[in-house]
Amino acid sequence: MNDFQLSIIFDNHRELLAGAAITLKITAISFIIALVIGAIVGIARSRPGMRRWLFTPYVEVFRGTPLLIQLFFIYYALPVVGITMDNLVAAYVGVGLCGGAYISEIVRGALYSVESGQREAALSLGLSPVQAMVHVILPQAMRVAIPPLMNAFSAQLKETSLVSVLAINELTRCGQMVYSRTFRPFEIYTAVAVIYFVMTFSVSLLSRRLEGVFHVSGRVSAEQRNG
Repeated sequence: MNDFQLSIIFDNHRELLAGAAITLKITAISFIIALVIGAIVGIARSRPGMRRWLFTPYVEVFRGTPLLIQLFFIYYALPVVGITMDNLVAAYVGVGLCGGAYISEIVRGALYSVESGQREAALSLGLSPVQAMVHVILPQAMRVAIPPLMNAFSAQLKETSLVSVLAINELTRCGQMVYSRTFRPFEIYTAVAVIYFVMTFSVSLLSRRLEGVFHVSGRVSAEQRNG
């Protein structure tokens, strides 16, 4: 193997960082979509009744099929029935819908972790079911949901590498294009891996900080209630 040539990375770092910026953009937008969908579906599936079963097929389909196939279907197959979108929108929708299915289970599990007596007490105090959910149940559930939600964000960040099949110049595709010009796979893919690691490790650090904040706020709330 030839000597590691750091100059290859420096010469192409702007292109790789531009790809990383697009990766972060896709991750952020798709995660917002996933969070909204996951919250709605998770809350609906946490309650008994018809609403729970209406969303079950969505969750099972998107959790039971590969994201790559979902992206192919959204971008290449849907135009057959008249639903056309550009590659970036297809990436947002595909990654967002897939992530929403997983986040809905995180939300549902977090809601189940809150004692049922909390909701009953809120209703007995005159709160409506919606007010009880917003002011009593969700704040407690969030403390449970934060760690897995941050893990879901990290997972979506790495899964955006699959949108390279839609000809989007995110980090993975930029690495492929640089490699095709330089024929230096070791240097280029080392740089790509390091950039992904830095991004996911930053999310991990943020997750720990948020866990600490919610832990402290929860402890203060408990002390106030006991006091």
